Amino acid sequence: MRAPGNAPPPGDLGRPPDEQENRVDDAVLADLREQWSNLEDDERLVAFKALPRPDAEDVFLGLPTRDQAALLIAIATQERRAWMRLLPPDDAADLVQAAPSEERIGLLALLDDPTRREVSGLLAYAEDEAGGLMNPHYARLRPEMTVAEAISYLRRYAQQHRDATYYAYVLDEEQHLLGTASFRDLFAAKPELTIAEIMRTDLVTVRDDQDQEAVSRIFASNHFLALPVVTFDNRMKGVVTIDDIVEVVEEEATEDIQKIGGSEALDAPYLTIGFTRMVRKRGSWLAALFIGEMLTATAMGYFEDEIARAVVLALFVPLIISSGGNSGSQASTLVIRAMALGEVRLSDWWRVIRRELASGVALGGLLATIGLVRIFLWQRLFQPYGEHWLLIALTVAGSLVGVVTFGTLAGSMLPFVLRRLGFDPASASAPFVATLVDVTGLVIYFTIASIILHGTLL
Repeated sequence: MRAPGNAPPPGDLGRPPDEQENRVDDAVLADLREQWSNLEDDERLVAFKALPRPDAEDVFLGLPTRDQAALLIAIATQERRAWMRLLPPDDAADLVQAAPSEERIGLLALLDDPTRREVSGLLAYAEDEAGGLMNPHYARLRPEMTVAEAISYLRRYAQQHRDATYYAYVLDEEQHLLGTASFRDLFAAKPELTIAEIMRTDLVTVRDDQDQEAVSRIFASNHFLALPVVTFDNRMKGVVTIDDIVEVVEEEATEDIQKIGGSEALDAPYLTIGFTRMVRKRGSWLAALFIGEMLTATAMGYFEDEIARAVVLALFVPLIISSGGNSGSQASTLVIRAMALGEVRLSDWWRVIRRELASGVALGGLLATIGLVRIFLWQRLFQPYGEHWLLIALTVAGSLVGVVTFGTLAGSMLPFVLRRLGFDPASASAPFVATLVDVTGLVIYFTIASIILHGTLL
């Protein structure tokens, strides 16, 4: 499920005059929201209970789901029902899922029977599916209704439902989706026209079992405020709104960043995840990377004789392998993000190879030039490289071109390989790519050195 819930209802709409007068200053509320993440649990509860009911509702509805669950569990048992029933079904499902397992049954029991059935239906979907994001409440119209009847109905619907309503959906008796009508279309139409005459039938829908990342791409390409969720036979189940997708995008980006950094996705805020779980998620990757780096030591041992005969070569080992790792990390990050945005597909692998091959040669040439200038200046100033300094400079320059080119190709292709095997491309983390390129970088460096320096230093 996603987090947090729907945006708080606007202003004091529909509240009695006495409640409207008993409000906290907006600046105080803004300060509380800003400082909320810095407060301890007991401080949050005290501040929340000190608010008048209208302000407390606004704050509660605007909290992330995990904070809502923690606050609800801290509240006295007899007060929980009113707060739980304040949430629309999709947000109530999110809260139940975010709560500790031993509290979930009790939280579900606070809901009325129809809402409990809706929430249980939402919990049956996988966390990252459209069905798990959707709100089962939406405005429904019949095709034979007139525009005047529809507007009258929607006015009553908006008064009774606090969740955002952007479109009305036209359904037949079996709940098949026939079309949509925006409020603008309704108010612009003649009152005597039927909904069937004004509805739009060129529909963009999402399947209830569709992955949330794919749903976010549909939103991005169509710029809708809400999309209907349908089953395989076009029966409407609910709606996914833009505020749901904003949270999905943030969640997916967070997971990708954590994976690219060389860790499993934490699946919880940094300060709230258990210490043991965090160590386990980070330790498994670190152990794998450490084992991979052992190959670097093996490669260094293989070229021990070359290093012994030309100790000066060892000076440039960190320079060479770090340049390859950096270029590979750049390429993998760019390709992973392009895949996430739908800019690159599996079929584009050959285009990416050609592009990154040219980029690798150009970037390697740039670093090689800098390396040549550096060696030349140091030789003129301090003479640290001896009489064969020019050959050493050419060795370093050639190695940089080769290592950076290989690193760029490896970094760009690894996400394709992982996607083809059914894994998350974000698992091609920067540390993983760097470890891979370190070993091959040493092989490239000493191979070029043995060719150029043969008969002189080697």
